[in-house]
Order: sequence, then C-alpha cells, then structure tokens
Amino acid sequence: MSIATPPAPIFDKGLANTIVAETQMSFIDGGKGVLEYVGIDIDSLARKSTFEECVYLLWNRKLPTTPELNSFTESLRAHYALPPGMTDLIRSIPRDATPMHALRTLISALSLFDPEADAEGEEPNARKALRMLAQTPALIAGFDRYRKGKSIVEPDPTLSMASNFLWMLNGAVPTAAVARALDVCLILHADHGLNASTFAARVTMSTLSDLYSAIVTAIGTLKGPLHGGANEEVMVMLKEIGSLDRVEDYVMERLARKDRIMGFGHRVYKAFDPRATYLKTFARQVSADTGNLALYEMSRRIEDIMAREVAAKGIYPNVDFYSATTYHSIGIDLDLFTCMFAMSRIAGWAGHCLEQLEGNRLIRPGAAYIGPHAQPYIDIANR
Repeated sequence: MSIATPPAPIFDKGLANTIVAETQMSFIDGGKGVLEYVGIDIDSLARKSTFEECVYLLWNRKLPTTPELNSFTESLRAHYALPPGMTDLIRSIPRDATPMHALRTLISALSLFDPEADAEGEEPNARKALRMLAQTPALIAGFDRYRKGKSIVEPDPTLSMASNFLWMLNGAVPTAAVARALDVCLILHADHGLNASTFAARVTMSTLSDLYSAIVTAIGTLKGPLHGGANEEVMVMLKEIGSLDRVEDYVMERLARKDRIMGFGHRVYKAFDPRATYLKTFARQVSADTGNLALYEMSRRIEDIMAREVAAKGIYPNVDFYSATTYHSIGIDLDLFTCMFAMSRIAGWAGHCLEQLEGNRLIRPGAAYIGPHAQPYIDIANR
C-alpha cells in the first residue's frame, strides 16, 4: 500500500490566500461588495432585523420563528445581571485604564464566577456564549460610569440589548431612534468572515481551551489599530478637521502626502462596503435628530472628494467611516468605540468557536525559517 505524499507547504504571508476553516455563518465577496449572514444580505438585516434576531440567526443558522425569538430574547435578558463579585472587580480597576484593557480583563474575570467555565460540550458552551453576550454591556457601561465617578446602574431585563446598554451607560432610557441606531451598528458588526480576531478565537478554541479564553484572545486581537480601532481614528480625523470649509484642503493635503484617509479602503472589499450602504443613510438621520448634522456633512464632503480622487483605485468608505458619526451622535465616548465593536462581535466570535468544535482540528500553521544553520556555540567567556 503506497503512502500519499503530503503537499508541499507554501508561503502565504498574512494567510491572505489560505482557507483554514469552513463556516456557515457569514459570506463575503469583496469584489462585488457582498456580505451575508447565513445567506441573507447585510443590508436587509440592517433595515429589517434586530441584533437579537441576528445573533439567533448566526448561532442557529436560520431565522427564528416568533416563539423561538421570544424564548431566545428572554434567555438573554435573564442573564443581563453580572455575577456577584464582578461589580467589586470593576471598582478595583484603575479609573484611567484604557476601556479595551478593562474589557479584556473583565471578560476573563467572568470565568472565575462561572461554574461551567471549563465544562465541555455543545450545551455548556452555548450557555457560556449566551451569558457572555448578555453580560458584556454591563461590563462596559459599569466601567465607564465607575471611571467617571458615577454610580453603576443595574440592567433592566425589560429592555433590548441596545436599549439596556444605553440605560446602564447614561442612567436614562434612550429614545427609540437612538436605541435603533445602536441596534443597527450591532447588527453590522456582529460577524465578518474569518477576520483577524475571529481567526484568533478559533485558534484558541482549536486547542480545546475554554470559550472565555477564546473570547479574551479575540478582544486582544481586536484592540489593534489595524483591526478594531479604525472608527476611533475616523472621529479623531473629523475633530481635527473641525469644520466643513476645511475638508477640501485637509483631504487634498493628506492625499498629496500619500497619507491614509481614515475610514476608507478595506483589505477585503474592493467595492463599496455593504455594511456602510444603509449606515450612511441612517447616520444622516441620527445626526440630524441629535444636533450633529454638521459632522455628517463633513463626512459626506470627505466621501465626495475621495470619490473624485481615488474611487478608481477601489478605495471606498468602510463601515467604520459612518459608524464613527453614529456612535458620536448617540453619545458614545470616543474611547468606547472599539468596545462597541467587541460587544457586537462576541456574537460572531462565539458562533465561530462553537462551529470550530463541530469538526475540530488543531490550527497549527508552519513558519519559514530564514535564520542561519550549523552555527558553533561560543563559550560566554569568548563572546
């Protein structure tokens, strides 16, 4: 019986052309500007769905019936409250800590209060995913209020995830329009193929580590400015420009220096980011409703200039460009923007981790060694 020769390894820097997993959760066609969750286009979901329904879709790979959605929503709301002891941990974090550092630490700490933290199997992991998703808003809002010297607000299980988060953040129930704005952003960020943080989570899960460790891995990866921090940089840019009459000079000067315009271009999309299609329209409505229309008009002017100057190169606005305006308009602090991303993406990360376990194989790529060989060991006295 002959033994098959394994294929020769190839070098693919950044794994840009390597398929390492199969998924039924989300599909991307960057050339055509397509993103689907379980086959449903993201624009339809942003216009018609809710975050809770999208989470159910991703985790169950089908849209829920009314009883199924009601049951799932009730389960989420039943776990909004943090375990006893977590509030004390929030108050033990330095007030000047970066929110993403705080979130990474607090998600890890949740495992200490979960008797199922190391339990294996589909059902325990599904319960851990639901609890983590439900409790993350309380971690973010709780830390933000603590660092500002405010009392921590307990969750309200009668509210949606978006409304409950804003209630805990501000101590007031949001208007329907503001809650819907956050809900749309959560939908758009819930999953996005095998991006860097999702890949990192699946690598951790492939070792048969626990779900908390996998999500902490993902949060650490998302924190990087090449991944999750782009919408913060968009807002910094808009504040730096300051007014509509300065947009043209600012953009043209940066293009002349070959500097990047924040919120434009994407490693995957070579067409208009489908997540930005509806968000662009929605951002205008929200900015007008909240007295931030000037900010939106600056964004539109930047987009017009970029369309004139570089659209032929396949550089279009991405989801970060208009999510920055939306987050600012609904009162989210700049350094919480990436936490909003994480709060949503836990849906995708957890779903991918559960999917990884369905036919798990340890993810263990090789590396091309480019160092020297056959070097002599030199005694320390002679170095």
